[in-house]
Amino acid sequence: MIFNRPDLTEHVFAAIAEARPRKLLVIADGPRPERAGEAEKCAAARAIVERVDWECDVLKNYSDINMGCARRPATGLRWVFEQVEEAIILEDDCVPHPTFFPFCEELLEKYRNDKRVMHISGNNFFFRQESMPFSYFFSRYCLSWGWATWRRAFQYYDPEIKLWPSVRNNSWLLDILGDPRAVDHWKNVYDLTLASMDNVNTWDFQWVFACWVQGGLSILPSANLVSNIGFRGDATHTKRMEDKCANFATTEMIFPLTHPACMMRDREIDELIFNQVVLPPQPQPNLYARLRQKCAATLPTPLRKSISSLRSRLSSSYSN
Repeated sequence: MIFNRPDLTEHVFAAIAEARPRKLLVIADGPRPERAGEAEKCAAARAIVERVDWECDVLKNYSDINMGCARRPATGLRWVFEQVEEAIILEDDCVPHPTFFPFCEELLEKYRNDKRVMHISGNNFFFRQESMPFSYFFSRYCLSWGWATWRRAFQYYDPEIKLWPSVRNNSWLLDILGDPRAVDHWKNVYDLTLASMDNVNTWDFQWVFACWVQGGLSILPSANLVSNIGFRGDATHTKRMEDKCANFATTEMIFPLTHPACMMRDREIDELIFNQVVLPPQPQPNLYARLRQKCAATLPTPLRKSISSLRSRLSSSYSN
């Protein structure tokens, strides 16, 4: 998936060229007309794809208009799985280690027909210090800076999370996560996502929801296989260059893979992921903020949407 950062696209394309895939599907968003020079940057990123010099079937899904970082990945990935049964997915700032590709390829085949597994990730930010006995482990978290999945799993992806209101108030999320703090956090995330659907700029929260609501597991490697080099000012989300996950070093995956003895998620690592990645240390909200969150959670979805829309308009008016 590419957009307007040709210098980063160059790095990712070099890694793909080294792997020499037989089929390459490219999703590109279009430029924003109000951004000077962006059309040229988008064109430069797309030109890099023209350098394929190995035997490869290149399929392109390029948008002439800017769809944004919610709709463009969502529509693009849907297109991908109309073309193929399974795919390895990289964004323009996610540089894989060479062993990332055979790691995904082997596990795509091993779990191709196992509906319990919905996601294969290339990320591990050293959640534990001790070495792991297996090449990968199972988690509830779908880390997606370099990942792979199947059409059979992605069919459940809904960028509008229409199921959320009907499942919000039962115990399934606690059953999935086993941590009341995580449940509160993700309830807030999905409440805000649904209430602000017209302004949502993420696609991956919705993918996590699809995996959770189907009871799916994610595979995470014992070594970090993908580095996100896109932490900088022109990023949409990853602007904090001091983030500990920025430019995280990759490590070689050792083959043959050592498979886990059983298929159970690692609850201890999931708790570490929540504490270290999902919810980094932050100031405790004041009493007013906590009460506001609790009150907002009790409102019907249409009312939350109306309030969110009004707040967005007021914020825009003040900023102008």
